[in-house]
Amino acid sequence: MKNSNILYYLIAALFISYGCSNTKYLPEGEMLYVGSEVEIKDTVISKSERKALEEEMEELLRPRPNRKFLGMRAKLFFYNLAGKPKKEKGFRYWLRNKAGEPPVLFSQVDMDYNADLLQNYAENKGYFKTRTSSDSTSHSRKAEVKYTVEPGRQYKIRNVSFPEDSTRIDTAVAKLKRWSLLRPGNPYDLDVVKAERERIDRLLKNRGYYYFNPDYILVQVDSTVGNRQVDMFVTVKKETPQEARTPYTINNIYIYPDYSINQLQDTIGPPLDSVQQYKDFTIIDPKNTFRPIIFDRSLYFHKGDIYNRKDHNLSLNRLVNLGVFKFVKNEFRPADTANALDAYYYLSPLPRKSIRVEALAKTNSANYNGTELNVNWSNRNTFRAAELLTLSVFGGLEVQVSGQNKGYNVYRVGGEASLVWPRFITPFEVRSASGFVPKTRALVSYEYQNRQKLYSLNSFRGQFGYLWKENTYKEHQLNAIDINYVSPANVTQEYLDQISTDAALQRVIEKQLIFGPTYSYTFTNTMRKYKRHTFYYKGSLDLAGTLAGTLTGANIKKGDTVKILDVPFSQFVKMEHDFRHYLRLGRNSKLASRIIAGIGMPYGNSSELPFMRQFFIGGTNSIRAFRARAIGPGSYRAEVDENGFLPDQSGDLKLELNTEYRAKLYKVIEGAIFVDAGNIWLWNERKDLNSNSITEGAKFSKDFYKELAVGTGLGLRFDFSFLVLRTDLAFPLRKPWLPEGDRWVIDKIDFGGKYWRRENLVFNLAIGYPF
Repeated sequence: MKNSNILYYLIAALFISYGCSNTKYLPEGEMLYVGSEVEIKDTVISKSERKALEEEMEELLRPRPNRKFLGMRAKLFFYNLAGKPKKEKGFRYWLRNKAGEPPVLFSQVDMDYNADLLQNYAENKGYFKTRTSSDSTSHSRKAEVKYTVEPGRQYKIRNVSFPEDSTRIDTAVAKLKRWSLLRPGNPYDLDVVKAERERIDRLLKNRGYYYFNPDYILVQVDSTVGNRQVDMFVTVKKETPQEARTPYTINNIYIYPDYSINQLQDTIGPPLDSVQQYKDFTIIDPKNTFRPIIFDRSLYFHKGDIYNRKDHNLSLNRLVNLGVFKFVKNEFRPADTANALDAYYYLSPLPRKSIRVEALAKTNSANYNGTELNVNWSNRNTFRAAELLTLSVFGGLEVQVSGQNKGYNVYRVGGEASLVWPRFITPFEVRSASGFVPKTRALVSYEYQNRQKLYSLNSFRGQFGYLWKENTYKEHQLNAIDINYVSPANVTQEYLDQISTDAALQRVIEKQLIFGPTYSYTFTNTMRKYKRHTFYYKGSLDLAGTLAGTLTGANIKKGDTVKILDVPFSQFVKMEHDFRHYLRLGRNSKLASRIIAGIGMPYGNSSELPFMRQFFIGGTNSIRAFRARAIGPGSYRAEVDENGFLPDQSGDLKLELNTEYRAKLYKVIEGAIFVDAGNIWLWNERKDLNSNSITEGAKFSKDFYKELAVGTGLGLRFDFSFLVLRTDLAFPLRKPWLPEGDRWVIDKIDFGGKYWRRENLVFNLAIGYPF
């Protein structure tokens, strides 16, 4: 008890000395400014509206007080601790000027200015009768300010009028009323008024008004109509110049594909023999760097078209997405023809050939951490139409530094060759209206993987397919041909001995031949950081051996197994859906959730999905309270030798649920609390040579929900901008292999027990977020 009291006194003394140290170095007569608050005094506004308005206004106040961490102004403490260094270098200088920050003094606070700022903000939000006041309080050389705002009732829009004149520009603006952001019944908001002017400008630009801009739109407000309402009048300013009132067409289109940024545009004088006329384009390319066809596919403008800002931006996007230009610059100049523009495109190419060496830190789905070295050689303009040829070689090492698979390292080496065309290569013409360049890709690759002490795999792959994006959010990938052949080698006696106790391991070292089309669709708006709700979805479909199985009549159930090159080809349908939702709770916190549902249906020539296309669960990016690929299938639990390796468990169906609360703790440090659940299952239980089940409890049934594994834990994320280092400590809440009724193990949690910690605590070290 005495020791406990001493500890309390020491902590209290520490806080008192800390508080004193931050004020005793203040100049004579000065006080430390510790912050401000805004109070909205109004019974007309709802409580939620008041709180939201208070938070918005508090963001406007200046200066900001010294920052806090865990309730302490640590940076100010370091500043004072360092004192005034004699030299502009050394530890004291760094502690004061880099780790620390000077005190924010109360004398720096202009209370009248902040009060006027709050009043102006409120009036811009439609609170035209706002009154503001401020008051300060001080204690122990610390001062804070309280601002009181009485906004009154918010003014609403009664009527909105658009131009009624018959001039061409007025008529064009009047036609845009239907989609106006200014709607009767909505509150007056200056930000919405500005957005409306920009909307009108954007739509006029799409109708040929190249020289128009938002400043030419005047929105007049009449607040004298009574009953806290306003009438709004949208007009075109009288002083708007004639050129802004006139729609323009496209005249000549000039393209400089080999332009140097050091070259003056006005002095460009190409030799006549270097000028090439292709359709509507005048191409100045003395070195004949590119075939003209790439510009026909990239530029949306043609001679005689009405100028359109959308086509303007789409053309620039496509030129950039070709991946062959370092700089893309575009200008429009008045043409000799009335109300027409000449378009100029200045394109600076990247070096045609390049070599890149990459060293990567990575974490795979089996909980292995490692490094990989890639060497890539590329030719960005292989056939002079922006084709990208890439040749790559790679080598890597993946290890588990702890756990049962320690010492069973994975070595990988291989190569890949790919050729990407910036267009669809099909028997018929396919046009894309997207601003993103569609691509056709052909790929061949080989990988040798050696799992130390166990076996090696030789993997060959060939693909031919298409990639295209509808817009920023939607992406498609279709592989019309996708062939994968896997052959085992160097299988060790240790692995063969393990097969005798777990016959399912035989599937890993079987030869596998998989071919057929694959398709995936991805939608994401997670790049919109300030939306409250953002989503990510990826759905994939794999149709393997469908045509071959139909033509040959393969049927494994009847013993009619068909082989190609002495290998039974795989026949199955596989779908997987990955849905994620991100709920922004505040500036520095969010709730991230994920659902993964996958199903594979073998038929015809197969009774089970090939091992490399099956589902796995558990590990650093899955259910973190369990070892990688160690859960399931179903309630099945493999017998594992404590001195041996931990075999991967796989299934034909998968269900996984994750949710994680993330909050910023300090600068680069983020904390997380998470719960994970899920499992995998088989359509048919695996059997040994005597037709006895070797995976009892693995078959999917209507009681699948009773076989879900559940885990929870805490984690830290260190965001260094160039990478995110993640640490998670998790433990199971539910173990599906235990007898039904005993699967929940919450009552057995014992953090103080050495045995419980060894058997249940799982530490995950990984790169990047789990989802």
